[in-house]
Amino acid sequence: MDIVIRPVGVIRSPFRVRGDAPPQGRFSDEKSEIHIFPEYRKAAEGLELFEHVFVIYWQHLAERDVLKVVPLGKKNKRGVFSTRAPSRPNPLGLCLVKLLDVDDVLTVQGLDALDGSPVIDIKPYYKDIDSPW
Repeated sequence: MDIVIRPVGVIRSPFRVRGDAPPQGRFSDEKSEIHIFPEYRKAAEGLELFEHVFVIYWQHLAERDVLKVVPLGKKNKRGVFSTRAPSRPNPLGLCLVKLLDVDDVLTVQGLDALDGSPVIDIKPYYKDIDSPW
């Protein structure tokens, strides 16, 4: 089975190398920009209705052959599927961000992605369905 993913944009963030990014976006007040490619800009219409959105992005500098890692603050290795580590077979990043501005460029706060990360998708956050309680 072939899976084809086409980036819809690119992230411009203050984080240039892996050690710069916070372990989770919610621990950062930094602002980032999401540059949507022209052919996908119509897909962003209506985002201004939301205060928070999920950004799904490709962690382009992550290792893809690592199956076990030591989670932040822990001592023992665990399988990457039980962690939020960027190193994984398919290094998709998922980050809930605050949407500050919707214009030609989306301005967000709390994104943990490195500069240059390709954006795979953006989805609105719904408090009613995105929280188990």
